[in-house]
Amino acid sequence: MKMTAAPVLFLCVGVAYTQTAPPGPSFEAASVKPSPPAGAGRGPGRVVRGGPGSTDPGLATFTNIDLFSLMTMAYDVKPYQISGPDWLRTARFDITAKIPPGASMPQYRLMLQDLLAQRFKLALHREKKELSEYELAVGKNGPKFKQSAEDPAAVDDGLQPPRAISPPPGYNGPLSVQFSRFSMERLADLVSSSLGQPVTDATGLTGIYDIKLRYTLNSLPADAPNNEPSIFDALQEQLGLKLAPKKGPVDILVIDSVKKVPTEN
Repeated sequence: MKMTAAPVLFLCVGVAYTQTAPPGPSFEAASVKPSPPAGAGRGPGRVVRGGPGSTDPGLATFTNIDLFSLMTMAYDVKPYQISGPDWLRTARFDITAKIPPGASMPQYRLMLQDLLAQRFKLALHREKKELSEYELAVGKNGPKFKQSAEDPAAVDDGLQPPRAISPPPGYNGPLSVQFSRFSMERLADLVSSSLGQPVTDATGLTGIYDIKLRYTLNSLPADAPNNEPSIFDALQEQLGLKLAPKKGPVDILVIDSVKKVPTEN
């Protein structure tokens, strides 16, 4: 009997590789503790001080920090680039970390990645995802805001998590924001938090500016009350900026596993 070879089928499968923090720089010492509840003179906001680029490059302190914000700093990503459990935004921690002398910003980010891997057992992988997003650009008549005046006494806070709008629970009215020494990248992050969609800076403006903006929390122009502009209209009328919609692939960090309780100090 003549034998014939069975056909061999090759199946191509996309594989996502789980990633933990790569071997590299680590903090000389680090303390990680759950934050006490707000009250008794302690506010609910997060505070980050120290690290490379700040006035205290050898010591980083994180007060009431959530792991979601810490991940944006460690991996240099925007909030919309992280996919993980909801508690990442609500569980809060107080962290103090001693940084080796002369550490650079890229090394500092690797140290934060190492802390997340070692103390919270964070493991993740990267994926590409097609998302609807906006570009923040300059309008046809140019910007309507001024560059911040030089302030020799200004304190450099170093690496900071993206700023978010946090109105009182249930509030859906107009919102007024005012910032000094604000970059366009940080403004794009702020607009992104209001829209709940990716916003990238395409203004080409590299300075530090004074920003004032009043708009309704309703995201779309058609939803805005008659007397209050949507964020789209407010950006154009008050700042001379515009939001242009687009679609494109975005790198997403997908969390495979993470512990809510950190390992002991």
